[in-house]
Amino acid sequence: MSIVLQQKEQLSSAIYRALEAARENGEMELNEIPEIGLEVPRDTSHGDFASNIALITAKAARKAPRDVAQIILSNLDQGNFIRKVEIAGPGFINFFLSNDWLYDTLRAIEAQGGKYGDSDYGKGEKVLWEFVSANPVGPMNVVNARAAAVGDTLARMFKAAGYDVKTEFYVNDAGNQADIFARSLEARYQQINDANYPFPEDGYPGDYVGEIAQILYKEQPDLLQMPKEERLEFCKKWGTDKMVDMQRADLKEYGVEFDLWFRERDLHSANDLERVIEFLEERGFLFEDEDALWFRSTEFGDDKDRVIIKSDGTYTYVTADIAYHHDKLKRGFTKLINIWGPDHHGYIARMKAAIQAMGYPEDTLEVMILQYVALLRNGKQVKMSKRAGEFITMQDLVEEVGKDAARFFFLNRSPESHLDFDLDLAVEQSSENPVFYVQYAHARISSIIRQGVEMGIQVPASKDVDLNLLQHESEIALLKQLSGLPEELLMGAINREPHRLTRYALDLASLFHSFYTHCHILGEEDSLRASRLVLVTCVQIVLKKVLTILGVEAPEQM
Repeated sequence: MSIVLQQKEQLSSAIYRALEAARENGEMELNEIPEIGLEVPRDTSHGDFASNIALITAKAARKAPRDVAQIILSNLDQGNFIRKVEIAGPGFINFFLSNDWLYDTLRAIEAQGGKYGDSDYGKGEKVLWEFVSANPVGPMNVVNARAAAVGDTLARMFKAAGYDVKTEFYVNDAGNQADIFARSLEARYQQINDANYPFPEDGYPGDYVGEIAQILYKEQPDLLQMPKEERLEFCKKWGTDKMVDMQRADLKEYGVEFDLWFRERDLHSANDLERVIEFLEERGFLFEDEDALWFRSTEFGDDKDRVIIKSDGTYTYVTADIAYHHDKLKRGFTKLINIWGPDHHGYIARMKAAIQAMGYPEDTLEVMILQYVALLRNGKQVKMSKRAGEFITMQDLVEEVGKDAARFFFLNRSPESHLDFDLDLAVEQSSENPVFYVQYAHARISSIIRQGVEMGIQVPASKDVDLNLLQHESEIALLKQLSGLPEELLMGAINREPHRLTRYALDLASLFHSFYTHCHILGEEDSLRASRLVLVTCVQIVLKKVLTILGVEAPEQM
C-alpha cells in the first residue's frame, strides 16, 4: 500500500470516529455515516488533504456545513500525525499533516527502487492491448506513431498496476488492400525492364513500392517466368512480409516491441472464419437475405445488421475481425483493448455486438479512439514527405526529432484530443521543450552525484541521515510530488490517461529545478548535505521510473 493511501485511510478513520463520537454524544443526528472523501488540494496552502464530508452530511444532520465541520473538529483525535486543521469556505475541512509521512516516502522509494509506484490493483485480469495494426502495404505514418506511443505506454502502465498484459499487432495481410499492394509491386517489378508497363489505377504510387520492387528483383530475378496469378500471389506474400519486417524494425527503433504479430492470413488458412460463422449460426445470430449471409448485430445495439458472406460467396472484412476477436477470447484474455483511428468510430458497435453474440459481456471489448495529428514547422502544417511522396512517415519523424521527443510529445495530450506536433520545439534544447526539460532534471542529478563522488562524498542510506532536516518549502514540495506517483500511475491506468505521467514528470522536474535554485547540496554542512543527497537520489529514481514507462531515455548527461 502506498504511503499516500495509508495516510488517507488513517485520516478517514479519524474523521469517521469523530462523526461517531458526535452522534453518540448527541451533537448530531445521523442515521448513517457516508463514505469519507479525501482529495489532495491543488493549492498547497489548503493543506495535504481536504474533505467535503461536512457539506455532504449537513442536510442529514440538519445543521449548517460549517457547524458540522466545527463539530467534527471538536471530536477529532489529531494524534501525532495531524499538525493542523482548518475550516474553509462553505465547510471544507483542510488537514495539514506532520512531515513524517513524507520522509517515509523517501524510505519507500529507496527500498523499492524502480518498483516504487507499482500496485496489484489489476491482479487476476488478463488484458490484451492491440494497437497500431497498420496495413502492411506502406510505411507507417504519424498517426500510427501516436498509437504506438499511447498503446505501448498504457500497456506498461497496466503492468505497473498489476495486470497480466500482452501486446499485439494485427497484420491485415489477406484483404483487398493487400491485393492492390501485390498488383502495385508486380507492376513496379515489370517497369524495371519495361518503363511503359501500365501501373494499376488504384495502385499505391509511393516511391517505397519501387524501392521494394528493386529488392525483389535482386532476390527473384526470374519472377516473370511464373504464371500471372501465381506471380501476384507471390508478390502479395513476399511484399507484405517485407513491409511487416520494415514496420517491425521501425517500431523497435521507436521503443515498441509486440508480444505477437498476428497474421490475418493465418485465420484463413486455419479455417477460423468458417468456424466462427458456424458458431454464430448455432447460436441463432445469422440469417440469409438477398443471397447473402447476415449477422443479427441489431440485437446487440448496432444500428443495422451486417453482411458476413456477400452474394458472390466472399467474406466481408467484418468476418475476419469477428474471427480474430474470437481467437483472442479463446486464448483466455478477460479484457480486450483496441486503439483505433478516428475513421473507425462507427465500427465499434458492430464489434461489441459480435463480442456479445459470442457469449461475452459487452465491456469485454474496449475501444479507444485516437485523434489525428498535425505536424507543424514554422507554425505551418507540413503535408509532404521527403520519402513516401504522400505523407510523413513514422521513420521520417523519428529521424528528424528523435524517439524520445516523438513519444513524449505524442503522450503529452489526451489520446482523445487532436494533436498539433511542433517539429521546431521538439528539437529545441531549452526549457520550452518538455522532454528536454524533464531529461535535463535527471541528467542534472547524475551530475550532482558524479561531482560528489569526485569530492569523496557518497550518497548515504536514508537510515543514516536526519530526514527531518528537509524543511525548506521547495523540499516539502518535492516530497509531496514524490508521494503522488502511486496514485498518478494507478489512476492513469484506470482512466487510460498516459498524459497524466508526462504532466507528472514535468511537474516533478519543475519542482526539482526550483529546489536546485534555492537549496545548495554539496556545499552544505554534512548532515543537511546527506539528507538532500537522499532526496535528489529519490527524485532521480522516480524520474527514471516515469520516463521508462513513457518509453523515453533517462540520460546521465546532456
